[in-house]
Amino acid sequence: MNKNFLNTILFLAVLGFLFMSCNQKKKTAFDEKSSVYIKKDRERYTVYRNGKPFVIKGASGFTNLKALKEAGGNTIRVWDTLHLKDILDSASHYQIAVVVGLPMLSSEYVDGFYNDDIKTKRFEKDILTIVNKFKSHASVLFWCLGNELVFPNRPKYNKFYETFNKIVSLIHVNDPNHPVTTTLLSVQKKNIFNITFRTEIDFLSFNIFGALKTFSTDIKSIDWFWKGPFLITEWGIEGPWTVDFQNAWGAYIESTSTKKAEQYLELYQKYMPHKDPRYLGSMVFYWGQKQELTPTWFSLFDENGIKTEAVNVMQYIWTGKKATATAPLLNYMLLNGKGAKDDIFLKPGAVANGEVLLAQSNQEELSYRWELMKEDWHKPNGIFSEKKPAKLEGLILEDKGIRVKFKVPDQEGPYRLFVYIYNHNGYLATTNTPFYVISNP
Repeated sequence: MNKNFLNTILFLAVLGFLFMSCNQKKKTAFDEKSSVYIKKDRERYTVYRNGKPFVIKGASGFTNLKALKEAGGNTIRVWDTLHLKDILDSASHYQIAVVVGLPMLSSEYVDGFYNDDIKTKRFEKDILTIVNKFKSHASVLFWCLGNELVFPNRPKYNKFYETFNKIVSLIHVNDPNHPVTTTLLSVQKKNIFNITFRTEIDFLSFNIFGALKTFSTDIKSIDWFWKGPFLITEWGIEGPWTVDFQNAWGAYIESTSTKKAEQYLELYQKYMPHKDPRYLGSMVFYWGQKQELTPTWFSLFDENGIKTEAVNVMQYIWTGKKATATAPLLNYMLLNGKGAKDDIFLKPGAVANGEVLLAQSNQEELSYRWELMKEDWHKPNGIFSEKKPAKLEGLILEDKGIRVKFKVPDQEGPYRLFVYIYNHNGYLATTNTPFYVISNP
């Protein structure tokens, strides 16, 4: 047995001891006298709220709470404290719990923020003011400190950890009734290792999306140093940052709302880690309408609160019961006879034709809204705008419901043709097709 092997064994033994000590210390955060706590019964972790087990059936977003309650959901997650009182009061009305986001600057702002004691002390005071103001509200479930923060290794970031831990400690002291979490973007070993050994966080939360397919394997790969409870705070269809298909000019292809509903169900049934004893629940993204590349990519509703078929999927997931009313069912859209995956180039000022093909025949009971928008497809920093582009007015020449004729914009560049299809049951279906305007296609 060589010396290197013995040193490795010794290192792992010491690390294991430190990990056990760390875990033992953190168990004290789960106080059974608190209104909300996490308890480990044998191997399974369970959230207790007001003395009863509470399985999180949640959504990220803060609107359409009546629809959430009717669908069987019981929790929402918000990212900041803007309008927090109104959100908490509305949630209380519908008996919905809230994971409250406490925004925190990224660890990369060491020099401009975390090394400045005056700024960090003011920040700590502001966070504590919010916690003390709302800690007794019946809807508060957890505090979530930061969103998708990075937890680096180097000593350069010690002041970030100092501020982070100070805030966690202040919350624990001033509000022992609500555990503290932070969200991570997928399962990143370095981040989880540093959180485990350098912070006093109560449990981990993950924003996972399409990486849900490998989550169980990924989380198992780090159970040698972390075996704590976790919450899935954002999951859903794959985002435009990782989708497989882009056309010739880099536009992302969005599935129809009908196809997305199927994807939500498949993701949940096949890949959600229900059987993992550390799993506390999950929160679908996005319960509302949100602009991210398009106004429909992640949105389970339109801007007026009209439901897509994905809402019915969530009802089935949460209650086991299928909805009696459904959304219109789509097959695909054609633009000048081509599909969204084709490279569609159009001449400025030309007349083009759009058509949507349905998976049902009751077209006379449906109403249609066609829109043209400039593409929000290229951002130098990789971040898509959250401001919905203005629709282009005056270009629709003829609207016959399932068919539309429009004048192609004069300005060269990327665009999308959208259709919103409504029925009389309070549902809609959506799809869109990207095209590029160029003088000599």
